[in-house]
Amino acid sequence: MKLTFIRHTSVAVEPDICYGWSDVDTASTFPEEAETVRKSIKGEHFDTVYCSPLTRCRRLAGFCGYPHPQIDERLKELNFGTWEMQRWDAITDPHLNLWYKDWIHQPAGGAESYIEQYQRVSKFLDEIRNTPQQQCCIFTHRGVIACALVYSHHCTIEKSFDEAIPYGSKTVIHL
Repeated sequence: MKLTFIRHTSVAVEPDICYGWSDVDTASTFPEEAETVRKSIKGEHFDTVYCSPLTRCRRLAGFCGYPHPQIDERLKELNFGTWEMQRWDAITDPHLNLWYKDWIHQPAGGAESYIEQYQRVSKFLDEIRNTPQQQCCIFTHRGVIACALVYSHHCTIEKSFDEAIPYGSKTVIHL
């Protein structure tokens, strides 16, 4: 099975703001970035197109010709809980330092740990892996793509954030 992961384009959020589950808008550069994404998948056939429910992913899927993808909540970015939409350097939660030391197991902002995100993404991948589909496109987020790279044994969970996954990028994984 060939999975083509597309990370959403740049967002209209100031640098150093923590956003994950927040439904932020796309940046003013969306038309140019989205056109580059569309060209990168032009001519490819997908049995199914999946998408995070967040606007930044749905908007890109629609621009690329998939206005009605299958929405799946498990394709959301990490839930940063009480840290959402705060500047990283302004977060006063004492758990922040614990999270920095063990971001894999510590819940971010009291919400979700990276291992929990990995488990939800793995369940999604387990399900689609057991279908007759051969090629799928998935419009999603950086954290989800990193989890998929771990799932496919491309890297370890500890090294998954060393992987370059820029806005508007395409990552292909074969399962």
